[in-house]
Amino acid sequence: MSKTYNFYCDESTHIENDGQPFMILSYISTPYHLLKMHNQNIREMKIKHFYRGEMKWSSISKSQYPFYNEMIDYFFNSDLNFRAIVIDKSQLDHKLHNQSHNDFYDKMYYQLLNKKINPEFNYNIYIDIKDTHSYLKARNLKTYLERDYNNIRNLQVIRSYESELMQLTDVLMGAINYKLRGLNKVTAKNNIIEKIERHCGKPLTQKTDKAENKFNLFFIDLKNGN
Repeated sequence: MSKTYNFYCDESTHIENDGQPFMILSYISTPYHLLKMHNQNIREMKIKHFYRGEMKWSSISKSQYPFYNEMIDYFFNSDLNFRAIVIDKSQLDHKLHNQSHNDFYDKMYYQLLNKKINPEFNYNIYIDIKDTHSYLKARNLKTYLERDYNNIRNLQVIRSYESELMQLTDVLMGAINYKLRGLNKVTAKNNIIEKIERHCGKPLTQKTDKAENKFNLFFIDLKNGN
């Protein structure tokens, strides 16, 4: 029986003209048979730290630091994997490539997932719903993937409050965006970034090796086509 993985995908500052320098797409993956365990462990951590509601990078503060500190250790000590791709929006030239920003968004989501899909396994892919266009984006992505793969069992949008791992994706991705933008006003966030970097052995402003599975970070160079 083939092994199944779940991917929980999210994006940050992905709107073309939102005034932010980077577009980031990312996911956390888990073997399907361990999903229930991870959800339970995270919920127990929330109870331990009296944490209510969703995990979000924007919510990290001094009072909540102990919870997020433990959460980062949990991620790096577990079988969970994370991947993110970063796009410098100053390099965007949709007219040159005869595409819309939505077309580009679909292509980048394909790039996020394509390199990590193993034809020997099956996949359930979940995307955080942002607006009414999310359903169309999910359908387009499914079309892209099914051209090359026949092992995508499910691809759908969900709300972040429905998934502990979707929330954790937001936290890790938020750390990358915060560091790239040179923000450092919140001490608790700075400390979380430093902890992630200690686990990774390099700053969040540097790409990782392509073969890295635990915390894979890739910066796309649109000018050079890679």
